[in-house]
Amino acid sequence: MDAPLAIRARGITKCFGDVVALDDVDLDVAQGQIHGLVGPNGAGKTTLLGLLLGLAVADSGRLEILRTPITRALAAPDGVAGFVDGPGLYPSLTARQNLAALVALRDQDARTAGINDVLDQVGLTDVADDRASGFSLGMRQRLGLAAALLTKPRLLVLDEPSNGLDPAGKRHVHAVLTRLAADGTSVVFSSHRMDDLEALCSEVTILAAGRVVFTGPLTKLAAENRELYYRLRTSDPQAARRLAADTAGIHIDDDARARDAEVLVIRALVPALDDLVMRLVHAGIAVRELAAVVSPLEAAFLALTEQQEALR
Repeated sequence: MDAPLAIRARGITKCFGDVVALDDVDLDVAQGQIHGLVGPNGAGKTTLLGLLLGLAVADSGRLEILRTPITRALAAPDGVAGFVDGPGLYPSLTARQNLAALVALRDQDARTAGINDVLDQVGLTDVADDRASGFSLGMRQRLGLAAALLTKPRLLVLDEPSNGLDPAGKRHVHAVLTRLAADGTSVVFSSHRMDDLEALCSEVTILAAGRVVFTGPLTKLAAENRELYYRLRTSDPQAARRLAADTAGIHIDDDARARDAEVLVIRALVPALDDLVMRLVHAGIAVRELAAVVSPLEAAFLALTEQQEALR
């Protein structure tokens, strides 16, 4: 049985004057799913996230969040949390005081609201009593996530949550989002970082010029018949080059060879790549590195958005 939907959008259109920010957008996000939103600047990502948070209402179409129809601004149901364009913080207050202020606004008891717990989850315990004015961008992002976690959300909506994060902060954020999804919370986040999307998301939606150009599982993108560029490093670069030149479906990038004679850059579909690897192994040539120069998601993103721009 399919999981119930946390978000169901049909034909969502939103304009700002003469600018069409969203054009007939459909979106389904299942309960417990981490769904990525990706697109070039101006594609409509932030506008869509704002609608999901209830900050605005669509001009036309139907939007249901947690099974509640959204017909006016500021009408998102309980259980929705997140931020767009960065979290709103009080710079003169400490991290702990910022969270306590939010708890007070909800008439909750700060002693039982879980402030220490959420600070620990996002890795800010050591700076909990430092003023937010001295926080880096990544620390502010993590504090914004901690604020959202205080509400124990059923739908978490985040705009570029990995922006400015160092490796430790990124690890904390990934762990939090993964745990939330495992516990049944739906997460929708935008990002320009393909590695975050590939590491966390089961499905993605690609927007270009306000329209959906792809939505679905990452495996569907990876399975598309697109040639990708790969870096190939072997124990015998010259012999590997001769074998690659003799393998059907393998195209050698000579410009890349000029930059690094030890690395062969090739363009191929997966079946041709598999054939080359088997031939290398059979010839006794060790494969020391084989990696996509551009990930399948990034390649699909570039192809789909460039195609959409060409149609405008």
